Amino acid sequence: MLRFKFLASVVPVLAAAVFARAEIGSVSHPCIALGETSVELTSLFWTAGVHVAFTDDPARATVRVQITDDADVADFAVVDDGLGDEPESCQANPSTRLVSIAAQPVDGGQVIYLSSEGPADYRIYVRSKTFSPREAAALIVGARGGHGRVQAASL
Repeated sequence: MLRFKFLASVVPVLAAAVFARAEIGSVSHPCIALGETSVELTSLFWTAGVHVAFTDDPARATVRVQITDDADVADFAVVDDGLGDEPESCQANPSTRLVSIAAQPVDGGQVIYLSSEGPADYRIYVRSKTFSPREAAALIVGARGGHGRVQAASL
């Protein structure tokens, strides 16, 4: 009976560990490569080194990101038809920067105001089956910490 209780208590822990390991090793999250560094969204809050949040109030924002319909005026453009032919561009490595999207602002984290008009720190163009405009904004802000412009990135 004691063995059964032990087994019953260990099985859920093992299942959670397997699930967490699969989540950590997964590259199915939106990801961009910037030079030697890759920036990837993660749903595991505690693994992320950068946390961003979104707001509907421009006064609370630390970074403003505008969604544009013209790729020529965008600072960052994401255009794809699903999985790219360069899967190695976002391989996990020691320089991978993990970004999480928090429900509420985190101390020291960037707060993004995403809109289609008005002044902006970044302008993004997104036509993608794998990236939402919100995810693209989180990646670009997470890549630069909200400061400066990103020159070139690849999926």
